[in-house]
Amino acid sequence: MSSGTAQLLAALFVAAVMGYPSRRSATDLDATPRTTVTFDELSGVRRFSTRTLNYTTLLLEDERSVLYVGARGAIFALNSSDVADGSHRMIHWEASPEKQLDCLQKGKNNKTECFNHVRFLQRLNSTHLYACGTYAFHPLCTSIDADRFTLPSHFEEGKEKCPYDPSRGYTGLIVDGGLYTATRYEFRSLPDIRRNLHQRPLKTEESPLHWLNDAEFVASVLVRESRDSPVGDDDKIYYFFTERAGEETTSFFDKSQAARVARVARVCKSDLGGKKILQRKWTSFMKARLVCYMPYYEVLRSVCSLDGGGWPSTVFYAAFTLSAQWRTMEASAVCRYSISEVQRAFEGPYMEYQDSARKWSRYDGTVPEPRPGSCITDHSRRKGYNSSQDLPNSVLDFVKLHPLMFEEVKPAGGEPLLVKKNVAYSRLAVDRVRALDGRSYDVLFMGTGDGWIHKAVVLGSGVHIIEEVQVFRDPQPVETLVISRTQRSLYVGAASGILQVPLATCARYASCYDCVLARDPYCAWDGRACRETASADSTVLVQDMQHGNEGCRNSTARGESAPPWVFPPRKNRMVLRGDDVLLPCDQRSNLARAVWLLNGTEAPGAGQDRLRVGVDGLLVMDTLPEHSGEYRCYGEERGLRTLLAAYNLTVLPELPRASATPPPRPPAASQAAGDMKVVYVSAITILVGLCVVLSAVLLYVSCLQKRKGKYILGEPRPSSVELQTVSANCLRKGRGSKEEEEDDEDEDGLAYPDGCLQIIPGEAPTAAVSPAKEPPAAAPPPPPPLPSELTNGVGALPNMLRKMNGNSYMLLQQQEEPLASPLYSASFTEELSKILEKRKHTQLVEKLDESSV
Repeated sequence: MSSGTAQLLAALFVAAVMGYPSRRSATDLDATPRTTVTFDELSGVRRFSTRTLNYTTLLLEDERSVLYVGARGAIFALNSSDVADGSHRMIHWEASPEKQLDCLQKGKNNKTECFNHVRFLQRLNSTHLYACGTYAFHPLCTSIDADRFTLPSHFEEGKEKCPYDPSRGYTGLIVDGGLYTATRYEFRSLPDIRRNLHQRPLKTEESPLHWLNDAEFVASVLVRESRDSPVGDDDKIYYFFTERAGEETTSFFDKSQAARVARVARVCKSDLGGKKILQRKWTSFMKARLVCYMPYYEVLRSVCSLDGGGWPSTVFYAAFTLSAQWRTMEASAVCRYSISEVQRAFEGPYMEYQDSARKWSRYDGTVPEPRPGSCITDHSRRKGYNSSQDLPNSVLDFVKLHPLMFEEVKPAGGEPLLVKKNVAYSRLAVDRVRALDGRSYDVLFMGTGDGWIHKAVVLGSGVHIIEEVQVFRDPQPVETLVISRTQRSLYVGAASGILQVPLATCARYASCYDCVLARDPYCAWDGRACRETASADSTVLVQDMQHGNEGCRNSTARGESAPPWVFPPRKNRMVLRGDDVLLPCDQRSNLARAVWLLNGTEAPGAGQDRLRVGVDGLLVMDTLPEHSGEYRCYGEERGLRTLLAAYNLTVLPELPRASATPPPRPPAASQAAGDMKVVYVSAITILVGLCVVLSAVLLYVSCLQKRKGKYILGEPRPSSVELQTVSANCLRKGRGSKEEEEDDEDEDGLAYPDGCLQIIPGEAPTAAVSPAKEPPAAAPPPPPPLPSELTNGVGALPNMLRKMNGNSYMLLQQQEEPLASPLYSASFTEELSKILEKRKHTQLVEKLDESSV
């Protein structure tokens, strides 16, 4: 058992002990992407990049068809319909040389940190944008006229709105004119949630308790809970972050230090702070723990939300990675949370910090009225509390000392949607699509830390990963994901540039089976091609989201009668008896299983040592006449079989030798030993001769130099023999006379008059003709050449490196060109060739493991 598997099993045991049981195993929670699309296979992708770096802050305004991008030292306005059309506008906003020098003197990196990284970019009002940048560790903010799109001359101090450090976790929103941000602002300040651009600026409390403990912020979401609220509630801003914690259930894996846990916090939009207590501080700040299946999935990476048309249906999707205690493993988890579950935690019991025990535990004392941390509602107003400044001191004192809730926010269904090994998800985006069955499906786009996008659809309590797409050739983290329903595009922000990727590439599915099995809610089969549902007549479309195997024509219960458009051309293969032959079968789906039929009978290789089914095809070893017949390869997925390859294999008997009375052969072992002895003696003789020649040449050159002295008189003469590397220079050199050209043609191009040596790939002649001796007697004429189909497909196979499900391994594909091989050679050569041919394929495993190459 591998160490990673052992750790995963240990974590499952810990999860059960600590109260996070799962009805499904870790294997069931893992999902394999159905198809893999490498960078060279991309289609329909548009790219934008300049000399600027770090295109990580995106603002999409679909109604204006503009994508605003904040980068390092620049702000761009791109055409959202085509980011690569060249119509973009640009604002240069570089840090001044003085600030860069000051940043360098503080010990910061002048190649990464001492620049102006634009971290905030949002719409301020109908005419202006609001932007903030780190400005070489001297943050600045400014308002930008969206129509003129020029940098103004006036700037605002940004130290309370934007972080100093460009790598610091940061999130911000502009809500009804107020700027709500969360980060560690100043150079050595504590993390904080603040409100600016408001008549009542607010921040979190720092004493006697820090409400935030070394927090790294990930995201913030506005939920309009005041709309149609029966209790007259207020809008709320939810913050998602990771921080160090001191609850009694933490530090299970490492008692020496506090573990990092995921949190969700909230504040009320109409909070004005306290009158005497908590002045200019939040009176509505509350936080709760966010759990995802197992305790060690605590590092929160990304959060996105959907409201479904009304705030009561709001759901949050969150991506987690392993905490620092599990450095030997790499895995990600994706969980879904409902707004009702978050509200339940904030309406539950509080926790209190125990000075004697130096930890947080449940508070079971009296809770004052109105409920501490809640927003002002109609019930509060009827009691005379019209704003937070009217709250009694007992409520404000309680809020000050009890910011943490006891109840945890658990995922929907009590378990994650996905647990993916060997993948680190860095960013999430979600879209809701109405399929042909009338149901709405959530489609997740998950960016990885090495430049891939996983597209998945949520089906019940699980996830089906439709495809994995390599969007960057050079591995780099996906920093930002934004979805445009209008343009039907996904915008990807990263260090090297901006990508515009289609939400769906339905044309990639070539058959009805492939289209339906993909279970892509954007795509459906119209009878001739796989098309987007938004651009076709839904009455003729075929789609099956729930089962993924129904709707295609001419399909039987087992799917063996494939429609005519999926029939591949039949290929002929001929091979000599006793040889090995490989019949390739490329599976387009990573979820499909290869099924081979011989003359209509399934599983011809069951119980036979001479037939091996591998990931690249079927290998028939040491062929016999009964192996001849029709071979068909199907890809079986969800009960359907799609024909992928068809072969007619013919096994020929051994061909007769050309000579009627061959000379008697010595035993193979003695003949080989004799031949090897001759080779060794010849090699030693040649080496001794070369040493003698070289010694004589060196002695002659030494004497010549002593005689001539330091200088050489006369014109330099070319040496009679010129040693050169074989290159294109030899091919470009001019020919000699016409007679030389004829001589060259007689020698089949093996020699050139200019002394160049040409190496021609191919088979070596069986016997060399010495120019100093008479040629031997003519050999008997060779037999007729073999038919072009006589090839076993084993030798000279090209390799294609393919990444699938986080692993890398080799797939073999057969060349269609026939491979020539000599039929006659010396007896020893013939025997040796047969031995080597026998040993070419000794084993073909049915399934490669993770360590295979």
